[in-house]
Amino acid sequence: MTTVSEKIDAKLVKELRDKSGAPMGDCLKALQETKGHIEDAFVVLRKRGMASAQKKAARSTNEGAVGTYIHAGGKIGVLLELNCESDFVALTDDFQDLLKDIAMHIAASDPRYVRPEDVTVEDMEREKEIYRAQAAATGKPPAVVERILDGKMAKFYEEVCLLEQPFIKDQGVSIKELIATKVGKLGENITVRRFARFKVGAPDWTVATTKVVEGAE
Repeated sequence: MTTVSEKIDAKLVKELRDKSGAPMGDCLKALQETKGHIEDAFVVLRKRGMASAQKKAARSTNEGAVGTYIHAGGKIGVLLELNCESDFVALTDDFQDLLKDIAMHIAASDPRYVRPEDVTVEDMEREKEIYRAQAAATGKPPAVVERILDGKMAKFYEEVCLLEQPFIKDQGVSIKELIATKVGKLGENITVRRFARFKVGAPDWTVATTKVVEGAE
């Protein structure tokens, strides 16, 4: 009797492996569950990666590496600190590739913060005031205005927060999901500690640091 696993082409498993970075066994299982549909299997792996990342999120990340990315022509430069749990993982090709990809993304997308939690009160309240006034001008009831406000703020965070932005190489994956995929593969928590972005001739520059939660190490 033919099993489901025998029906999954090895080339398809490798393609999903290359696309997701997940272990071959996990790719095979995802393809089995989705009857060989690679895009659906990719979604399954992304969900599992996020779950794995959430389980490891409380673990300390005191190792890692600093990487740089200089845009063609030397007009834009990025300095990024990416952390993990062990020096061993920090030296792997997967971690180094992630470091380079995120630094390149920062150069292209110009985020202002690492996470929504890092947005200053002043910036958050300014945006809320603008969006609330715009929504109220439509004449909609207050409850509807608040729902519109929530949607606008979610979009704002996606535009200015690194982890919420769609990855420049794959718009269907956020930076947060990209990191989660590597967490699932490498088995360690991975966090963005801070980054700086400079552009020749610009009147200012971006320096973003993850806020430390009180009581956390």
